[in-house]
Amino acid sequence: MKITSEADYALRIVSHLAREERLADSGAVSDAVKVSERFTVKILRKLMLGGLVRSQKGASGGYKLARDPGLISMKDVIELIDGPLTMNNCLDGTYECSRNGYDKGCCKFHLIFEKLNLQLSKKLGLITIDMIADNSVGADEILQVI
Repeated sequence: MKITSEADYALRIVSHLAREERLADSGAVSDAVKVSERFTVKILRKLMLGGLVRSQKGASGGYKLARDPGLISMKDVIELIDGPLTMNNCLDGTYECSRNGYDKGCCKFHLIFEKLNLQLSKKLGLITIDMIADNSVGADEILQVI
């Protein structure tokens, strides 16, 4: 499993918006997260469709979080952009493994990947955007949560 660059940038965009008190225009967001404005706008659209960001049109318009950053987890953002977290094809529900024979029980690898995947998903669900956006909270403090 690999988190895409788009999901990485989305996390950075959402964290930036959490620090903003006012509406932020796409150019300012783009500059802050060091991503092209075109790609930033594409990501912002997905975040809006997913209900994490809202926009306001007009000369004084821009983007803002639609929810409290304490209610948005890293998992929420990653899954909105990349889809469900799965570290192996056998975990996505549509894959049929022929390695262990079709109607036989799960193999040991599946069970191991499933447990690790659940733990990763849970841990990412514990880390909220407000924790990341708050500069007074250090990485060590966040790591203690997980």
